Amino acid sequence: MSPSSSGSDLADRVALVTGGTRNIGLRIAQRLHEAGARVVVCARKPPDELPAGLSFVAGDVRDAEQASALVTEVVQRHGRIDLLVNNAGGSPAVPAADVSPNLATAVVRLNLLAPFFVAQAANAVMQSQEGGGLILNIGSVSAIRPAPGTALYAAAKAGLRTLTQALALEWAPAVRVNSITVGVARTEGNAEHYGDEDGVAAVAATVPMGRLATPDDVADACLLLASGHASYVTGADLLVDGGGQLPAYAIVRRA
Repeated sequence: MSPSSSGSDLADRVALVTGGTRNIGLRIAQRLHEAGARVVVCARKPPDELPAGLSFVAGDVRDAEQASALVTEVVQRHGRIDLLVNNAGGSPAVPAADVSPNLATAVVRLNLLAPFFVAQAANAVMQSQEGGGLILNIGSVSAIRPAPGTALYAAAKAGLRTLTQALALEWAPAVRVNSITVGVARTEGNAEHYGDEDGVAAVAATVPMGRLATPDDVADACLLLASGHASYVTGADLLVDGGGQLPAYAIVRRA
């Protein structure tokens, strides 16, 4: 995607955000729209309500044919695709000893294979259109700091970071491919991992910035990488984690 004259201005650009109907994905989609992009979001099922300015396409990105059809539909609607945000992902917290073969396969399909399927389809369009394009893969700090209950998810997200670098090598210069590694974040699913508000506060206290990441923090990173200020950045991983997590001795000193 060629640099715009106003940096973060995405006027007339076409963006696709997978998993863009809720949580971080929805906020990314909204912010891209506010920056001027024509934004399509996808999920397996349509949401009950979608903010004004966003359009929806149903599709299961874990299926290669549906992923390709999704990109085709975006191009049919808008004539091109300039930005793909591979946001769909996730996994329940399950001890590795208890993970079934079906769950293991599902987690890897959603968090590693699905981004590849959609990226491959998008690249086929971007390579031949004026201005090329940009692919952003939304990753997780689990890729570099695995936690109990996330073994397959962490491995898949680590694979996504490597995949990002490999695709950047193969698809440059027309297409840039970058990833964003998100730290502990404030989403609707916090209760499953951190418990109640006291649990969330305890986790936030371990982050040097003193809080969990917000969907806007992730959206800001997407806008930065989509702007003309990042036109030479490809194969990079942007760490959005508030400085990581404090070591145990530092937490004890703070207490």
